[in-house]
Amino acid sequence: MVPVYPPAAKALRIIGGVKVSEIGEFGLIERLTAKLAQPPGEDVIVGIGDDAAVWRAGDRAIMATTDTLVEGVHFLPSVAPRDVGWKALAVNVSDIAAMGGRPTFALVTLALPPDAGLEEVEEMYDGLRRCAAAFGVEVVGGDVVSAPQVSITVALMGEAVVDSGEPLLLRRDAARPGDVIAVTGTLGGSAGGLRRLHDGASTDDPLARMHLQPRPPLETAAAAIEAGITCAIDVSDGLLQDIGHICERSDVSAIVGSNDLPLSPELRKAYPDDALRLAVSGGEDYELVLVGTRKRIDKLVETTSAPLTSIGEIGPAADERVTLVDEVGAVLTTPDGGWDHLRE
Repeated sequence: MVPVYPPAAKALRIIGGVKVSEIGEFGLIERLTAKLAQPPGEDVIVGIGDDAAVWRAGDRAIMATTDTLVEGVHFLPSVAPRDVGWKALAVNVSDIAAMGGRPTFALVTLALPPDAGLEEVEEMYDGLRRCAAAFGVEVVGGDVVSAPQVSITVALMGEAVVDSGEPLLLRRDAARPGDVIAVTGTLGGSAGGLRRLHDGASTDDPLARMHLQPRPPLETAAAAIEAGITCAIDVSDGLLQDIGHICERSDVSAIVGSNDLPLSPELRKAYPDDALRLAVSGGEDYELVLVGTRKRIDKLVETTSAPLTSIGEIGPAADERVTLVDEVGAVLTTPDGGWDHLRE
């Protein structure tokens, strides 16, 4: 598509009035959703508000999600392009996993400055190709446009398991009081890795690798579906904030035990005084928070070799959506709740 405006054209900025930074990313999503003001079509199973959209296509249930990585926002200019390519696809695979689906086809849009190096762009696609092979994804198209800085957008399709005509899904709105909250893997490694990179560590640093090449637990998500679990979210914006999304959608509350959290051993060693904060609010671990009855969580533990840790419990609706407590039940506070793209 030929651009209508020259590069120097005025951007979407306002003089006076409300800035998007005042309402934040999630406030903006809520307002834009209201602008659409249309009920979902009869084929839509899950619309706006979850990790992926889901709709019927004959006797199949198709999923779709999309994410963008922007240079200077989601990755440092010094990061190897192969790691950028891997992560661009992996974060979308995580969304499909969080819905209990199997990723299938991807479209990729590259926004590049005209002086971008060809070798670096090809290396980015090398990382993307390797991630696609690891998770069974086929890249089938995309777009290339000019931009002041590098960004890569992936739109990923997936498919849900269908049983007796009904899709089996992990959703944010399926938590119930009394349910157990469990998490896969370890927490805080990605946030610790980002800090290590800012501190000048090599990209080969163990924490840095957790940040640069996340590996969503896709097989555990499939096992959760088989165990009858129906509620999940991936840890992308920060553990407490993401559990808060489940609480909001399910109209429940949650208590999380700080001593129960599976903090990364590398994180404890590198940042012993800050490990808890990084684990609960750092985000980008791309592990799964799974919520279900004790019986179903125990069944999942029995059927998968992947690490799974119970970290809390769902309670009835309350003013405080998510409460973090210590070993004796005293409430803990954290300096920040999680990532928001638009907050100042």
